[in-house]
Amino acid sequence: MVKKISRAAIIAALYVALTVLLMPISFYAFQVRVAEALTVLPFIFPEAVWGLFIGCLIANFFGGLGILDIAVGSTLTLIAAFLTMQLAKTRKPILAPLPPLILNAFGVSAYLMFLIAPPPLPFHIPTYFLFVITIGFGEFVATYIIGLPLLLFLRRKVWKGR
Repeated sequence: MVKKISRAAIIAALYVALTVLLMPISFYAFQVRVAEALTVLPFIFPEAVWGLFIGCLIANFFGGLGILDIAVGSTLTLIAAFLTMQLAKTRKPILAPLPPLILNAFGVSAYLMFLIAPPPLPFHIPTYFLFVITIGFGEFVATYIIGLPLLLFLRRKVWKGR
């Protein structure tokens, strides 16, 4: 039990540290939140669900986007982490990044368009779709390009068989 609580606390601290240290690329419409690479961890460590939620909650206090980002962004992270944990039953790690990618691309975009004034878009393209693309791209980089290799490494070295 102590080991799991400690692991959750370390994950929360890493999430906050990565987000705050890389603040210029961690917030707003064009972002690659490197800390999101950690969102694959519930696939092998169920306690990571709460570590990610608490880490995101704390990190979003520093982003300057207010209570909506703090509350909704953190809740989306909690839901994504829970779904990632459930995907462990499939034993297909390639699926682990999907919940955070999908929920953040579509969910964060849904409220971000009210918090950030976007540049004028040609052809009357809705702001929402611009944000889905930019947030989705950043999330893809964080979860698939960084997070999936991390998951595969940890799965092989630390958590054999899962």
